[in-house]
Amino acid sequence: MNKLNVLSRITDCGVVAVVRADSKEEAIKISAACVKGGILGIEVTFTVDSAVEVIKGLAATYQDSDVVIGAGTVLDAATARIAILAGAQFVVSPCFDEETAKLCNLYQIPYMAGCMTITEMKCALEAGVDIIKLFPGNAFGPDIVKAVKAPLPQVNLMPTGGVSLENVHQWIQNGCVAVGVGGNLIAPAKTGDYEKITDFAVQYVEKVKEARRKNL
Repeated sequence: MNKLNVLSRITDCGVVAVVRADSKEEAIKISAACVKGGILGIEVTFTVDSAVEVIKGLAATYQDSDVVIGAGTVLDAATARIAILAGAQFVVSPCFDEETAKLCNLYQIPYMAGCMTITEMKCALEAGVDIIKLFPGNAFGPDIVKAVKAPLPQVNLMPTGGVSLENVHQWIQNGCVAVGVGGNLIAPAKTGDYEKITDFAVQYVEKVKEARRKNL
């Protein structure tokens, strides 16, 4: 799948599930529950035990679908390369790393770098970063989007951290191309309630659609 298709599937859906789990099995179950609820972007973080195996398994499971599997908490180019070899179709970092950007550009893999400041965003854009991960989103709130887009109207923003069912519409209406959702989406996994995760996923996807309709 080429880079443009991956980016299109992520932005068309508008929601990326940030999967953190205590085991490989839990990560796979969380991912399946999110996909069942309509989320097409699954970000498996490298904080998950056996993250490479999880990425490989999910990439094989969903290879003939619209679902795209990515790697998260990627701190360096070496980890990004491992993730790409495992089948990751996009790479997400909590920070901007120039060598990771170069590697992802080389293999035409979308790179979403975490940034907090205009200076970091400028550097990331110059390095070819496709979507800026506004992180941590809860340090700013949805109002920061308009402030960023005043000097950088061309930037594609995806907040992660602090995105909830209560405020997801604000992030989208303020101009974000997608949102990354972790704890607020996958918390029911702690009690084994994967059906609740699916229910949350449905709600997040629908709220993004509603917000976009209001922007038309």
